[in-house]
This record gives sequence, C-alpha cells and structure tokens, in this order.
Amino acid sequence: MAQWDLTKKLVPFLDRHLIFPILLNPSLAELYKPEDVQLALYELAKTTDLVDYTITLFEKVFPDQPVPEEFATKRASTLSSINRLEQEAQAVLDVIENPDVAQALRQDKLQNLQYLKDTYGLTLDQITALYNFGQLQFSIGNYSLAADYLYHFRILSTATSLVLSSQWGKLASDLLVGNWDSALEELHGLQEAIDNGSATGPAGTSLAQLQSRTWLLHWSLFLYFRHPEGRTLLLDLFLSPAYLNTIQTSCPWILRYLAAAAIISRKSSAASASRTVRGALQQIVKIIQTEEYQYSDPITLFLKELYVDFDFEGAQKWLSEAEIVLDNDFFLSDFKEEFLENARFIVSEAYIRIHQKIDIADLSARLNMSQGEGEKWIVNLIRDTRMGADAKIDLEKNMVTTHRTHPPIYQSVIEKTRGLARRTQDLSIDMNRRANGEYEAAGRGGGGVGGGSGDKENKSKGAGTGGRGRREEAN
Repeated sequence: MAQWDLTKKLVPFLDRHLIFPILLNPSLAELYKPEDVQLALYELAKTTDLVDYTITLFEKVFPDQPVPEEFATKRASTLSSINRLEQEAQAVLDVIENPDVAQALRQDKLQNLQYLKDTYGLTLDQITALYNFGQLQFSIGNYSLAADYLYHFRILSTATSLVLSSQWGKLASDLLVGNWDSALEELHGLQEAIDNGSATGPAGTSLAQLQSRTWLLHWSLFLYFRHPEGRTLLLDLFLSPAYLNTIQTSCPWILRYLAAAAIISRKSSAASASRTVRGALQQIVKIIQTEEYQYSDPITLFLKELYVDFDFEGAQKWLSEAEIVLDNDFFLSDFKEEFLENARFIVSEAYIRIHQKIDIADLSARLNMSQGEGEKWIVNLIRDTRMGADAKIDLEKNMVTTHRTHPPIYQSVIEKTRGLARRTQDLSIDMNRRANGEYEAAGRGGGGVGGGSGDKENKSKGAGTGGRGRREEAN
C-alpha cells in the first residue's frame, strides 16, 4: 500500500517539526524499511536544535560509529544562545507583564511602542528579543514556551514580516502541544491575512497567495482531524472557492482528506445544520471526476464508482482498499470505524434510492455484512433517514420495497440555484479588486509564504508549490 502513502507529498509543505509526528507514525515502518524511516528522522533532526534527540537517532542509525564532535559544539552554542536570549527577553517580559503597563497598553501598536520607549526605555530591537527567543525555544522543542513568547511579540511589534512569521510559529506550536482552540484562532488569523494579501508581501501577487494557501491547507490537517468540529470546519474552508482552486492547482492529493471529511461528517449532528456539508458530497464527486487525471486513491475512487458510475461492486472493492489506506494514514487512522460506518450508510442510501426492490441478502453482501447484521442495518437506515415513508420491509420475502415521490418543481429550482447569490457576490468582489488594481499578473514575482514558523529556515517554504499561478488569478 505504499503507492497510496502521501508522506512524500505532504512533507515539502510542512514545518520540519510538524514532520516528526508523521515519521513517527508506527504504520510508516510497515510501509517502508524501518532503517529508512530512522535515517529520515535523523536527517530531519540534525537540521534543528534538538541536539540530544539527534544524537540518539545517530546512535541508532550508525551504531558502529562514534558520535561526531560537531554535536557537542552545537549543544554548547545552543545553550549559550538560550542563556543570552533569555536574559534579553526576560527584561522585556518584566516590563510588559507589569499590571500597570498592561492597563496602559492600547490597540494602537505605535502608541504602545512610544509609551514603552518613553516610560521604560524599551525599543523595537529589544522587543524583537521575544521573537528570537521564541524561535529558539521552538527549535529546541519547547513549544508551549515558544507560543507564549511569540504571542507577546506579535501584540507589540510592528515589523510585518516578523509578525507574520510569529503567526506561523504560534500556529505550529499550538498544533504540536494539542492546543486546538488556540490553533483554530491562529488558523483563522492567518487565513484572513492571506486572503487580504497582507501575508504575501507588499506586492500581494497571486502566485505568493497561492503558495501561502497551499501551506495553510497542509498545516490545517493537523487541526481539523483533531478538533471536535474539525471535519465540518475543513469542509467549510476547503470548499470555499479560493482554497478549492488552490487544491486543484497545487495539491490535488488534498482531495483525499476533503472526501474523507465529507463521508465522516455525513451523519453528524453538527453537519446537518451546515448547508455546505449537506451538499458537500455532490460537489466533491464533481471535483473528483474533474481532477481524476491528476490524482485518485481508493477513497476518491469509492465515491466515483458509487455516484458517477453507480458500480456497487466497484465501490465495494475500493471501500476494502480504503480501509487499508485509513489504517496507514496519519490523519485518518483514528476515524476508521466512523468512516466505514458512514460509507456503508451512503452505499445503502444510494442503493435503495435507485432500486424499487432490494434483496436484503444481496445488499448485506455488498456491505460486507452477514444477513442478520444487514437486516438490522437496513431497518436502522430506513428509520433514521427520510426514506421511512417511501420504503417498506417484507421480512418473509427478505425484500425492501420503495415507492418514489418526486419533489415539487419549485424545490428542485431552489436546490439548483441555492449558491448563485454567493457566487455572484464573490464575482463582484473579485471584479472590484481587479478594477482597483489589487491583482497583478499571475507568476509575476515569486515570494514564498513570507515568514514561516518559529523554525530558523522556514522562510524558504514558498518555493515548493510550483509556478501554476494562472488558475489562482482566475479565481
């Protein structure tokens, strides 16, 4: 099943510290040689300041070789930097954590900086020590402390690029410590900055915006598959025009998670209240059909066979393959049972809707269930859905009989035109921006994400999405 593994596609768009949990996933050692996974961990760790962890990995990968002296030198240098930056940062914290200072600070950053300079002699360079120390704490794995320092820096500093970098670093820190509510706030803040163009440099080019959105999509997977309402929130973001365009242009493999989230959310109470989720499956199936030439896997092929080809045997085959994919996917493995439950639900729903008479034994076989389990499943399905008035079960003949009632024509018109107002508004906003000269030709300039997380070299992360900016401009 290594052919369906997405690790190599995800890694280029993640901060190096976010890659560690993926490489440490036990199922990865079943897909690849364990020694290759250990080597990948070592190569990754030695680019960070996790010196002790790097030494441990070196001893596992190269058991017969002595530990290089460079690690001892790097440890001494890191400790020296920690001591120096801690003193500089603490001097700033002592001031801003003073209750009198906290009450005197206002929303205007320039006014706050002038107040701190006049009253306590703090300069912007001294405040930047919070960023530097937070960045170092992130690099050595102290994510909670890094989040605190980066937050304090962000609310005081006016340095745009460093503030943006601190936002990415704060998001990564919250994801790594499992602070999901805070991470959701940071994600929304970054999304707003990217959509407004403030996260893509002064030019705000379409290509830079495309690259930033690509990174945000990948980072958001850590949040959306851990947060209690994450799957519904994922659908809301990923199906929005700008981010859907990004998926189709830069990272079509994200369709796996979009499809999986739609299936997992199919019966959830939170999803039932969301118009986006109710129509998500139909929209996603169209996208899967369009992008099949770029990407497909058992999850996307399951939906295609079910809703496009109406091939229930093919859908059953791909559902069996999808079960193995779920076992090995870092983000989806915890949702295996929920996914399979909902997948059986949509198979049953589709099968009953296109047949007037259904043999319960046949449908049970298609769901990989015994006849007894299938009977209970179908009874619950009809009871829990709107098909209850249209379907009747004859247990003597072991059959389900359905009677179709067609919806009123006005209801069909409403369903088909439901999204026109929103699309018209998006088009109007886009045209106004173009008229005001806010857009430039796609591909002109190639800035990256514009910062990065707290990691030292994250500012290079914009280079990975390629040069396909024209579709983003057309959004």
